[in-house]
Amino acid sequence: MTLFHRDLGGAGNPPIVLLHGMLGSSRNWQTVGAELAVAGHVLAPDLRNHGRSPHATAMDYEVMMVDVLEWLDAQGVGPATFIGHSMGGKIAMLLACRHPQRVSRLVIVDIAPKNYFWPGHRASFAAMNELNLGDLRSRAEAELRFEGRVPSWPMRKFLTTNLERAEDGAWTWQINLPVLTVALPELEKNPVGPTDRYAGPVLFVAGGKSPYIEPGDHAAIRTHFPAAKIQVIPDVGHNPHMEARAAFVAAVLGAEQSSGAG
Repeated sequence: MTLFHRDLGGAGNPPIVLLHGMLGSSRNWQTVGAELAVAGHVLAPDLRNHGRSPHATAMDYEVMMVDVLEWLDAQGVGPATFIGHSMGGKIAMLLACRHPQRVSRLVIVDIAPKNYFWPGHRASFAAMNELNLGDLRSRAEAELRFEGRVPSWPMRKFLTTNLERAEDGAWTWQINLPVLTVALPELEKNPVGPTDRYAGPVLFVAGGKSPYIEPGDHAAIRTHFPAAKIQVIPDVGHNPHMEARAAFVAAVLGAEQSSGAG
């Protein structure tokens, strides 16, 4: 598995690795990654079955962690700051617990070490699987067809970022939609086991309007990450790195400086 990645700047600085969420890609990190390049050499891979990385049948946190470790080795990346959003955050949690020597610090974006079950995920996957690509004319038309399943306009627009045109003009899914559909229950699971721990510096960034990290999750977070700090960015949802970029960058850079000073 040779992952595609984007180099977002800061060469010569300590490495910062950005891991995207489910149905996302390294493109989601381009703007915030460029801003983080003042503090590190920012690299953002596309995870398997996403973006421009290869497709494969296996899809769970263990295999995705191994993909990232192999990619780190191929790039010659030593201990790095890992910033992971949602699914990418789960990979980063597992990697830090199992391979702490590869991690200098950890930033987990709007996800907790627990099991999830979101009907909205299933509605989004149903909408994508029902879409007839054969007569599709544009991404805007796809958004309209998603309306019955996906009430959120930003989510409909996000889903269509995974559509691309083939050389013959036909629309295709860039993601491995069949495999991701089957893997969804696995991807909603808690990635870490009861004894998994990472003692290094960790910042959890939560969206104030997001249900993904709730006050009741704080104990579980500190069970696995005893040094964790939890910062809530008010008035944003599940994507604080996009919805409140300046506050997110300030939080991450503040954590970097605090950790470095310690």
